[in-house]
Amino acid sequence: MKQNDSLQRFMFEHAAVRGEIVHLGATWQAVQERRDYPPALRGLLGELMAAAALLSATLKFTGSLIMQIQGGGPVKLLVVECGADLTMRAMAHWEGDLAERATLAELVGEGRFVITIDPKKGRQTYQGIVEVEGGSVAEVLENYMRRSEQLDTRIWLACDDASAAGMLLQKMPDSPEADAEAWNRGILLGGTVKPRELLELSAREVIRRLFHEEDIRLFDSKPLHFGCTCSRERVASTLRMLGRDEVHSLLEDTGYIEADCEFCNRHYVFDVVDAEQIFAENPVEASHTKH
Repeated sequence: MKQNDSLQRFMFEHAAVRGEIVHLGATWQAVQERRDYPPALRGLLGELMAAAALLSATLKFTGSLIMQIQGGGPVKLLVVECGADLTMRAMAHWEGDLAERATLAELVGEGRFVITIDPKKGRQTYQGIVEVEGGSVAEVLENYMRRSEQLDTRIWLACDDASAAGMLLQKMPDSPEADAEAWNRGILLGGTVKPRELLELSAREVIRRLFHEEDIRLFDSKPLHFGCTCSRERVASTLRMLGRDEVHSLLEDTGYIEADCEFCNRHYVFDVVDAEQIFAENPVEASHTKH
């Protein structure tokens, strides 16, 4: 059954337990279309995308949530960004051939897991950094939430070539001791979900199958989609930070500077005239963008 890209929030009516289910189809396909990732890496990246969408739904923010796995093995970097409007993008760096059935530890080695919350509008950015601990993306994030945020969180993730999906259960902060039974029951029932169910069934059907004996409140589902925040203006700002001398030095060899967005593959070109406009008091935007 084909699912729309959506995020479904729910909560236990009489207990301080909340949950989300996410399904990414077209959004996940858009990421794969922009780069040919090895199968082992596709699984990690798809699961990290689902995890980022789930975590973003637990936050109240207006900017973006960025999740990274920085690796010391053949996989060097995984990055997923999810905006408050549920616009997502993702990319990865790796070296050499990756074994299709390689474990997370074999792919990443000694790595770091980084979560950045960028509220934009000049507000202070929050960043949390921990070592990669766990045998899966879900375990890494669970460990982070428990140790850094002191929140009991359970996550189930699934990914194939067509879609990525996930479910999150979280005990809400300062929940009464009486809710411990509901929490334990919830994670016990959640643990019975199968990857194919997350990938193929609607969120409401998964909730009905798992928690049909619970009193569950459903919220309106929200759509997700792929979107990149790169722009010619942002590339120009980066060049401006390099300084006039450095930019002109780069222009000496070929007469132009090229920049590619690693998220969406958009290609930007700046020539000598563009460079002068960048450093002018009132720069005028040029039109040398190639798509």
